[in-house]
Formats: sequence, structure tokens, C-alpha cells
Amino acid sequence: MPTSPAQPRPETTGPRTPFADRHLGHVPDAGAYARATGHESLEALVEATVPAGIRMREPLDLPPALDEEDALAELRRVAARNRVVQPMIGLGYHGTVTPPVVRRNVLQDPAWYTAYTPYQPEISQGRLEALLTFQTLVTDLTGLDVANASLLDEPTAAAEAMTLLRRAAKAPDDAVFLVDTDTLPQTRAVLQTRAEPLGIALVDLDLGAGVDAPADAVPAALAGRPVFGALLQYPGASGQVRDLRAVVAAVVEAGGRVAVAADPLALTLLTPPGEQGADVVVGSMQRFGVPMGYGGPHAGYMAVRDGLQRLLPGRLVGVSKDAAGRPALRLALQTREQHIRREKATSNICTAQVLLAVIAGMYAVWHGPEGLRRIARHAHDKAAQVAGYATAVGLTVETTRSFDTVTVQVPDARQVVARALEGGVNIRLVDDGRVAVTADETTRDEHVRAVTAALLAASGCEDGPEPSAGAAQDLGDLARQSKFCTNEVFSRYRSETGLLRYLRRLADADFALDRGMIPLGSCTMKLNATTEMESITWSEFADLHPFAPADQAAGTRQVVADLETWLAEVTGYDAVSMQPNSGAQGELAGLLAIRGYHHAHGDTARDVCLIPSSAHGTNAASAVMAGMRVVVVACDADGNVDVDDLRARIETHRDALAALMITYPSTHGVFEEAVTEICDAVHEAGGQVYLDGANLNALVGLARPGKFGADVSHLNLHKTFCIPHGGGGPGVGPIGVREHLRDFLPGHPLEPTLAGNVVGPVSGAPYGSAGILTIPWTYVRMMGAEGLTEATTRAIAAANYVAARLRGHWDVLYTGRTGTVAHECILDVRPVAKSAGVTVDDIAKRLVDHGFHAPTMSWPVAGTLMVEPTESEDQAELDRFCDAMIAIREEIARVEAGEWAVADSPLRHAPHTAEDLTDDAWDRPYPRRLGAYPSGTSRGKYWPPVGRIDGAYGDRNLVCACPPVSAFGEAEPGAAVTGTVPEASGAGAVDGAPARTSARTVGAAGR
Repeated sequence: MPTSPAQPRPETTGPRTPFADRHLGHVPDAGAYARATGHESLEALVEATVPAGIRMREPLDLPPALDEEDALAELRRVAARNRVVQPMIGLGYHGTVTPPVVRRNVLQDPAWYTAYTPYQPEISQGRLEALLTFQTLVTDLTGLDVANASLLDEPTAAAEAMTLLRRAAKAPDDAVFLVDTDTLPQTRAVLQTRAEPLGIALVDLDLGAGVDAPADAVPAALAGRPVFGALLQYPGASGQVRDLRAVVAAVVEAGGRVAVAADPLALTLLTPPGEQGADVVVGSMQRFGVPMGYGGPHAGYMAVRDGLQRLLPGRLVGVSKDAAGRPALRLALQTREQHIRREKATSNICTAQVLLAVIAGMYAVWHGPEGLRRIARHAHDKAAQVAGYATAVGLTVETTRSFDTVTVQVPDARQVVARALEGGVNIRLVDDGRVAVTADETTRDEHVRAVTAALLAASGCEDGPEPSAGAAQDLGDLARQSKFCTNEVFSRYRSETGLLRYLRRLADADFALDRGMIPLGSCTMKLNATTEMESITWSEFADLHPFAPADQAAGTRQVVADLETWLAEVTGYDAVSMQPNSGAQGELAGLLAIRGYHHAHGDTARDVCLIPSSAHGTNAASAVMAGMRVVVVACDADGNVDVDDLRARIETHRDALAALMITYPSTHGVFEEAVTEICDAVHEAGGQVYLDGANLNALVGLARPGKFGADVSHLNLHKTFCIPHGGGGPGVGPIGVREHLRDFLPGHPLEPTLAGNVVGPVSGAPYGSAGILTIPWTYVRMMGAEGLTEATTRAIAAANYVAARLRGHWDVLYTGRTGTVAHECILDVRPVAKSAGVTVDDIAKRLVDHGFHAPTMSWPVAGTLMVEPTESEDQAELDRFCDAMIAIREEIARVEAGEWAVADSPLRHAPHTAEDLTDDAWDRPYPRRLGAYPSGTSRGKYWPPVGRIDGAYGDRNLVCACPPVSAFGEAEPGAAVTGTVPEASGAGAVDGAPARTSARTVGAAGR
């Protein structure tokens, strides 16, 4: 932690180049950026752009920058403070083995981790196919019809299930939600955090100790109250596996629907919840090859029964077709997106854990159904060995039917836990008289022996049988009969050669940051340096259980503490929580802190949240989830918050005002001069200011929101601090708060230092996605104060350079008082829509032919493109982008002049596939070469695998799992470019059981 002000970057005394010089894009003459905008220097440009009233003049107090070698050496010393102990704690986190071919070619491959959310589906077919495989895996395991492309973790997925069931119900407002008392404790806590602001009452549902969940438990728990839903845990936290059919029927009889939180590995052996009547199934795919990472990131999952898919939170991959009729994939049902529905959104989650979902899906592809069952049986057998031994030495085993976890009564549970630790194993302390032991893929005989030795010592016996005593418990009529993973993708790639080539084909179908610039406004797609990424697979960080004793995680806790300190320094706040595992969770945590503060001071009537019309839609959705009413504030003609309208809204809602949510710099790409005045007006009325930190990369080292009026912010570490997007996830969204909100940061029931916090947890693990926090730690450690400030300056300069180069060809919609933009600029496409009928889609798809991902389309203003070049792009790449945008404008001029009809132009036919260009029936009025090589060069050409996709067709004919080959006519089996994975007859059959069939397997043409 810093103890003195950061010093200027030291002179290089050896051969190593400072990391900041590698992170920043190469610019032959940095002054060229400033001169292009009419300023004599970058400092003059910054002075003209950032309002003087918010500028910080002192340097950031951060440790001096280290070069890459020294930063990794220091991080190695930090990692050495961790102690990796065999995890047998359970509670939803398990030891697992990431197949090396997947670890090297997905987790460590920039083609996967630098990709953006697949909003441009034509250049995202690879990861969309991988996500379709994930969805198919989930629907197969759960026995339900539709699964989404992943959620943040199991507890938040369970909370989303609760609110989904409430929306789907026709129950009265006072209807309650039943929660199985054997639910994971962190899930129960997150449910409570999410339920309380919405006025949802949680009622415990005790299903007893038997193997059959009793139907009469439901009316006993309800005591005459109406119910809209229930959450059951399968297997329970205790390890007990219960037949849920009777209790599910009882909930339905009472007027509710049922969600089940299920272990996906257990579902390879157990009857799926969907076959027991569940409407929703949620859980975590962590044990499918994703390291524990002290809590994340992990892919949560959600599957629903047919009829509930339009209420699904997050993302859903569906099958559609392109302009030539070829099968193609896209994100389906996009009306659920928050920027469209805002406060009416069904969820504030606008992301997925894509990288982790891909790993989990490929884990299943690698092992197949028979391999998954073999791993499940291994865990089941090891747990049975422990149970058999405990019984043999006279101890009582409470779990009468288990999958991988057994709970044992012992005289002194703490002594047993300590004795097991001496043998190199962590087991779970349930209470003073019980321990729980969980086996997994990594459990070996020596681990079982360590546990049985601890149990023997507790039993009072002098000697016991061999740990192998005791047969696996009979799963009885809950043994799974239906097939799963029958699609050919789960049986085709058994050799490393096969899977390696499959992963390569998928990656080749995609456009990611390793290919070229992704100029997305507000999304900050910049360099994720290899040095920053190296540590995420180190065992010391990757293999820690989040509920391991604190002294075993001293290194990771130092990373957390360092980042909390550094981020507080960068933002000017007094305290930081690293728990939120996405930007949306950070928004919710920040608003809950504000709500908790008001309630603690008796201001329970303060529930109005003012939100500018330009704000990201998650802001409004998060406010509703925090129990607030959204009131929209207008923006003026220059894109700023209309201060007069704001003051009027404040006056109208003065006694009820809870908060203002504002993004700074604004989503319109400008530094608003009145930001301090705006904050003061809100504070004067008793409200709090939530500043959305999505655009913090335009502030670091130049201004601090905690010092110019904001009370709380969430920070998108996947933007400013280089955590990769990973195709749409992982992300980290910590919050910073001023001192008066410190006590309202999110707590956690299983972390003693957080257990007493007023506000409950928003994520499953105490420190959220701790497994990737070494990425921003390394970035800050290598950049230092000067490097971070330099990055901010260059980000602003690059955006202004692009705006200056494109003026005269494209109108820049908003600028600040001095005519400059912040770190992004909005190009107005509406004039050419009127003059030539050219749309933002036409321009976005034509940019693919030039070798670019499109900028952000039609947000925050419809009919515009928001461009953010970032500080890590070379000037040559910025010029190439500007040249492409100018060339596209010239093609539009040819449409305006009548040379081409827009429908016959290369703009409307973009993107051009190789198949299109080699078609003998070419009849377009422009040459093939112009379609293929609009920039005039073929070097490094990216070929999109499909043409423009018909999104509406995909929504009308929803198919969201791997369809059979018959759905695609003569499509090549397994062709990665189409996103199809055909179903082979009999492939993946399990024990001769019949395959489950459902509407989800019907081809698009048949729907």
C-alpha cells in the first residue's frame, strides 16, 4: 500500500522498456493529436476539455511503476502468501481440472478473451456457437426447454429466478417466496438482499431430514399466506438428495411455481429437476473446468420451461438465417435489453459470463456424457467412502442419500476440522457438533484418508477399517434415466487434435481485439496485456476456495486490499468494496448503500431516483431493483443534463428524493461543466449522488468523482483497468463510497469481517470475482501514477483526433464548451438516412469489410454511431479507421448521386462473404473487388462466415439449443461457420436410456 506520493517514472537504467510505453498505442508524433484539434500540446487539449473546477493538480499517491518482469516477481511473492489446501468444503465451489487444451486455447487465448459481446453477430459466430453448445448442455442436464447464455453466479441466478417467478405469477402483491432451509447460505443471503427492497417476504421451507420432500411442509410454511414461488436446493447444502416431486406439486397446488438450484454434475446421475416438475433451474457451472479463483468469475446458469423464455434475464443465443438463407446465430429476444426497456426491464443484468460459459461447454465437449458421469461417480464414490467410514467408527451420518457431500455428527467439530487440515484437507464446519465433507473431481485416496483419520480421532475409537469400506449410496428412483448430451458436438471431439482444430475454427469465425480495433463507445475495448493475464492460471490464485480460512488466502486478500486502497486514491472515495461481480451488480450495490443510509437516518420515504434521459438502461433497471421510483431528467441540445429541468424535478420530489444517477463524462461523450452545481443541488435537497463510473478512463489522474460531488460510484474494471471482456464477460464492478456510506457496503454471512454490514451481499463470494483481480493489480502496478494519467490523456486525445479527422465527412453530434469531446465521440448518421436511405446497420456491416468491429450503434441516440478509440491503439490504426469511415461516406455519396440504388449498393449487401463473392450469379452493379477489398488491400483480410443476419426471423422462429442437422437441409455437419452442431443418431447414449425430447430440438423451419 502506498505510503508516500508516487514519484515520476524513473529513468530506465537497463534494457527494459517501461510498461506504459507498451500499453499506449504507438504515435510517431504525439503532438499530432493535439495539433489536429487546434491545440499546441496534449496538456492544452486536456485543459480545454476537462472543466477546471474538477481538475486535480496533485499526482496520484500510488506505488512507483514497475516493469513487467519486476511486477510479476512482486506478484509471485504475493501469491506465495497463499496456501492451497485440498478443498472439501463444498457449498457450491469445487476442485476441478481445466482440460489443458481448453486452458491454453480458450482461457489463455486472446482470440477468446479480447472479444466483445456478440452484438455484431456476423463476426461473432464462433463464440455464439460455443454459447449455443453451453445452452444445449444446460437444457439437457436440467430437463427444461430453454437456457440462457449464462449469468453471474449461482446466488444471483437464484435471485433472478425469484423475480422471474414473481413477474410470471398472477399472485397477489403480498404473496411470499418459500426458501428451502437446506439452501446454500450465500444464496439465502443474496435472496434476502434482493427481496427486501422489492417488498418480497421470504419464508423458510423445512423439508426435513428424509429422502422425500414432504408435501405437507408447504402448507405448514405458508400458514395461510399466498405464495408465488419457491426455491429448492438439489442436492441440499447438507448433501441430502431429496425427491422433490411431492413438494413441487404442493407449491403448484398453492398457486406458485418452483425454481430449483441444482449442481450440474449431480444431474448426470440424478433425475433432472425439469422431470420433477420444476419451472426454473439455476446453478453454477464452476465445477465444469472453471477454477474456483477464491470465488469467481464463474458461469451461473438458468433454464426455464417453455413459455417463460421471454422473461429470461441476460442473453439468449438463437438460430436465425442470413441474407442468403444460410443458418446463422445471433442474440435473440433483444427487446429484453435494458437500454430499450429501461425501468421496465425484467432484470438489470446486461451481460453474461461468456468466457467461463465457453470453458464449461468445452469441458463437456471434451469429456462427453460418459466422461461427465465418470467424474460424477468418482465424487459420489469418494463421498460414500467417507460416509461408510464414519458409520463404521460409530459416528452418525445425517445425509441418508447423497451425491458428493456428507454431514457427520461429531463430538467436537472444530477439532475435526483442525485435524483434517493437518492432513492437508479443508472440510466444512457446520456447527460445533457437525462437519460436512464434499468430494470432487480432484479428490484422491490420500484426501479421503486425511478426513477419515480426523473422524477416527473424534470417534474415540483406537482403530478403524480401511477408508474404502462402504458402498456408494443407492440413488433409488432418483437415478437418472434420460439421456443427455446426445448432440454430436458432445461425442465428436475426443482427441486433442479434434478439439484443438474445432476451437481454432470457432476462433477464426470471430473478430476480436487480436485482429483489429474495436471502436465501441462506452465499452473501452483496449489492450489486455499478456503480463496482466499471466497470473489468473497460477494455482496459488486459481485453486483457492472462497470459504477457506483467511490465513490460507493472505496473498489474495492483499491483492484485494491493495486494489481497494488504490481505487480509493484514484476516485477520491474513502472506502471500496470489490464484491460486485459486474457493473450492473455494482450499480445495485451502490443504490442499496444509498437506500440503507436513508433508512438508517429515518428517511424511509426517500425513494425517487432521478436519471438523465441519456443514461445507460441498467441505471433505471438497477434503481427499480433497489426499490426506487425512476424519474427521468431531460438533456439539452448540447447533450448535457438540462439543469433547469433537473431543478424542477428536485423541487417536485424534494421530500422523496433519494438519489441522482449521473454518468460522467456523460454518455454523450462530453465533460459537463455544471457537474458540481448538479451535485450541490441534489445534496441541498437531501439526496445522494450516484456517479456511474463506466467512463472513469476519462478521469483517472485528472479528476476524482469523490472530490467533486459524488457520493458513490461503481467502476467497470473491464473497461478502465484492463480486465478483458471475454466475449461479454467476465467483469468486475466494485463500488467506491464516501465515508458516510462506508457502513452500507455489501456484507457477507460467511466472511467475519463483512458479516456485520448493514446491507447484505450482492454476489455469492465475499470478494466477488477475486480470481481475476490480479489483472488490474498488475496493470496499476506497472502503470503507476504517471502512466495511468498518461493513459487518460491519450484516451481523450485519441477521441478528439478521430473527431477532428472525420469532421467534414461526418457530423460530431455533441461537444463540450470548447468544441472538444471526452474519450468518445458520437457520429450522426441520421442525415444520410434521409438523403440516401443508409442506416447505422449498413455502415456497421460495411466496416466489417474494412476489417473493423462497428462502433456502438444507436445508443445513446438512435441513428448514431458512438466511437471510442482508446489509448492503446496505434495512430496508424486510428487513421485506418478514419479512412474506412471516409470511404464509406464516399460510397454513400454515390448512392445520393443515383449511381447505385441503396438496395443494390455494397453498403446494403455488407458484410460480403467469400461465398457471396465467388458466386457465378454475381449481378450487382459494383465489382467484386470493391465488395471484398474496399480499402484496396487484401493483407490480413478478415472474412465473415455469414452475411447479414435476419434478426426478426430468429425471434419469430426461436431455436436456442443445438438443432439437428435436418433443420439445415444440406448444411455441412458440424460446420462452425453456420453455428450448427448436428445431432447424431444414438450419439452420447447413456446406459441405453431413452433420449429426452422437447420442442427445443425442432429445427427453425419447423417452428
